[in-house]
Amino acid sequence: MSPTVKIFSGTNSRYFAEQVAAAYGLPLGDLTVQHFSDGEISVHFNESVRGCEVFLIQSTFPPADNLMELMLLVDAAKRASAHKVIVVMPYYGYARQDRKDKPRVSIGAKVMANAIQCVGADRLMTCDLHAGQIQGFFDIPVDHLDGSAIFVPYLRSLDLGQDLIFASPDVGGVVRTRSFAKVFGVEMVVCDKHRKRANEIASMQVIGDVDGMDVVLVDDLVDTAGTITKAAELLRDKGAKSVRAIATHGVLSGPAIDRIENSVLEELVISDTIPLKRQSSKIKVLTFSDLFARAISNVVTHDSISSLFI
Repeated sequence: MSPTVKIFSGTNSRYFAEQVAAAYGLPLGDLTVQHFSDGEISVHFNESVRGCEVFLIQSTFPPADNLMELMLLVDAAKRASAHKVIVVMPYYGYARQDRKDKPRVSIGAKVMANAIQCVGADRLMTCDLHAGQIQGFFDIPVDHLDGSAIFVPYLRSLDLGQDLIFASPDVGGVVRTRSFAKVFGVEMVVCDKHRKRANEIASMQVIGDVDGMDVVLVDDLVDTAGTITKAAELLRDKGAKSVRAIATHGVLSGPAIDRIENSVLEELVISDTIPLKRQSSKIKVLTFSDLFARAISNVVTHDSISSLFI
């Protein structure tokens, strides 16, 4: 007899978890998260999870409290005799700190992996990691969902035709961008950037020809929007007919939304892995809830996850 499936949500991902649970066909599980006056967090499941496959949905934005809450939820579920505890983290925080790129720094993505595993999670489900190699930081199964399963149908609906070309806003995103170009059978270009410090671009140049083309910039996340808006401006200066961007995770911190509204971008298409801070006529949000619901279903039935996006 298969274990009962139960889906719960952390505090800041409830908006997304409700959609995932509805798409899966279950009500969201009942739990209580209490905050003491000094900031400590206490969690309590208000229903039995004994022998159940428990899916805990929690992204990490801003990372500190959400990660702590998630770890407490995993621990509570394990101590309540859950059969398996699967962490569903649509947005994996600290993923940009995936290597030691200068002396005396931490590898934040590895610290996150250690934290998730040390409290007893049996599996991780996430989407469009900043670097796919982060999966290697885990000794438990990692289901790495591909957001192109949602973005490709949307781009096809735009019917951009033969003038379509994809662009990577930096060298690190070439593999991601090439996968989109391959699906559509078109070319790609690269915006090579040089930074002086985090969130500040010193220079950028385009490698490739975009004259007369409809350009789609592809990235995993948009934070302050400095890179994406500067790349869009550069592409237009190089003769691009139009420039739009797709990015899975809309972090959109600081002046990001204002920058996008004042940019040459036709639109920025993001997902709902992070809630949009405020509406903008240039920002379109696509839901990933159905994709995650199908992935949860395939985990439960031991079916292929890659079949959802290959």
